[in-house]
Amino acid sequence: MVFSSAVFLLAFLPIVLSVYYMIPVRLKNPMLLLASLIFYAWGEPVYVLIMLFSTVFDYGNGLMLEHLDRTGQPHWRKWVLALSVAVNLGLLGFFKYTDFLLGSLNALFGTGFAPLRLPLPIGISFYTFQTLSYTIDVYRREIPAQRRLVDFGMYVCLFPQLIAGPIVRYRDIASQIGVREIGADKACAGIFRFVQGLAKKVLLANSFGALWDEISAQDGERAALTAFLGAAAYMLQIYFDFSGYSDMAIGIGKMLGFDFPENFNYPYESRSVTEFWRRWHISLGTWFREYLYIPLGGSRRGFARQIRNLLIVWLLTGLWHGAGWQFAVWGLYFFALLVLEKRFLLRRLERLPAAVSHIYTLLAVLLSWVIFACDDLGNAWRYLLSLFGANGLANAASWYYFRAHALPLLIGAFLSVSAVKTLWRRFLYRRPVENHAFAVKTCVAAALYVVSLLAVINGGYNPFLYFRF
Repeated sequence: MVFSSAVFLLAFLPIVLSVYYMIPVRLKNPMLLLASLIFYAWGEPVYVLIMLFSTVFDYGNGLMLEHLDRTGQPHWRKWVLALSVAVNLGLLGFFKYTDFLLGSLNALFGTGFAPLRLPLPIGISFYTFQTLSYTIDVYRREIPAQRRLVDFGMYVCLFPQLIAGPIVRYRDIASQIGVREIGADKACAGIFRFVQGLAKKVLLANSFGALWDEISAQDGERAALTAFLGAAAYMLQIYFDFSGYSDMAIGIGKMLGFDFPENFNYPYESRSVTEFWRRWHISLGTWFREYLYIPLGGSRRGFARQIRNLLIVWLLTGLWHGAGWQFAVWGLYFFALLVLEKRFLLRRLERLPAAVSHIYTLLAVLLSWVIFACDDLGNAWRYLLSLFGANGLANAASWYYFRAHALPLLIGAFLSVSAVKTLWRRFLYRRPVENHAFAVKTCVAAALYVVSLLAVINGGYNPFLYFRF
C-alpha cells in the first residue's frame, strides 16, 4: 500500500485516524502497531515476518545491553552490538544484494550462479537503519532501552515513515512514544502538510516522470536538447516524489501526535554539492555521518584518512539506494565532487557570483540523476553521450518537446525553491486577509486534495520509486 493510492486515501487513512482519535491513550500504541502491520502486509504479507524479527531482535538487544551494564559485565556489550550489526546488515544484504553479487561474479569470472530472484521487502533499508541506530544509541548510553515491546514495535513499524522515510531515529521521538499531544492545531498542520505532499507526488512528480520515461526510452535519435529536457524532468520528478512522500509522512505523523525530522530543505537552491547534501535526504545524511563517518574518524586524522572515510561512506550511500553498479558509480561520482570541493573548489565557489555557483551545482546534480535513473551503466553512458551532443544538438523532436514541456518544467523549477513559500506567506498573512489565513489554507488544501484524489482515481501514471529501498 502506498500513500498515493485510492485504498489508502479513501479507506485506510480515514479509518485509522477515526479509530485513533476515539480510543483511550493506553490503546493508541497497540492500535498503531496493528494498523502499521496491516499497512505493510497489504502488499507483502510474508515479509512482515522479517520486520517483526528485526523488531523483536533489536528490542532484546537493547534490554541485553542495559542488563550487562547493571550486572557489571560491560565487556560483553560490544559483542551484543556486533551481533546486532551483523544480523541486521546480513538480512539487508541477503535480500537486497545477493542477486547483484551473483550476477557480478558471473560477469567477472564466467561462473553460472543462478539468481535467487527474491522480491525486495519494501522499506527494508529504512527500518534496518532505524533499528540499528536504536541499538547503537543504547550501546553508547545515549538513550535508555525501551522496555515495552509494543511501544518499540510501534516505533519500528510506524506506517507513515516505514517505506519511504524519513529515517526516524528512536531518540528523535523517544519522548513522544509514551505520551504525545494531539491537538486541533497540530492535526490541522498535519493535514495541510499531507495534502501538500500528495499534490507534489500526484500532480507534479507523476507528470514529470511520464516525460522522463518517454525520453529515456529513446536512444539513437535523442538529441542533446531532448536529453536535457528529459534529465530536467527526472530531476524534478525525484525531488517532488521523494520530498512529497516525506511531507506526507511528516503530515501523518503530526496527525498522530509525532514530530518527525525534516528531510528536505530546498536542495536545488544549493551553491555547492556539499550544501546540496546538507539539504537533500537530510535523515540519511545524518545517519551516515553519525553512525559511520564520525566513528571512522571523520576529518580528525588528516586529509588522507578523510578521503578514505568519504570513499567508504559514499560507496555505501550509493549501494544503499540500489543493488547495481550504476548506484556505486553514482556514489563515487559524489565522492569525487565532494573531495574536490573540500580540497580547493569550495573556496572558489564561495567567491564566484551566486548564479555561477548555483548553475554549477544544478548541472552536477543533473548529471548524477542520469546515472541514478538509468537501469544500468550502459544506458546511463548512452544517455550522457546524447546529453553532450553525440546525436546532434537538436532535431524536430527536440523542438516539439521544448514547445510542449519547457513551460511546465520552468513552473516545476520555480515550485522547487523557497521563493514560492515566501510569496505564499506574504499573500496569506497580508493585512486585509490575515484573519482569514486558516480559511484560505483550508480552501486551497481542499482543492488540492480533490484534484489529487481525482488524478489517483483516474488511474494514470503513478510509479513507486522506492521499490529499491
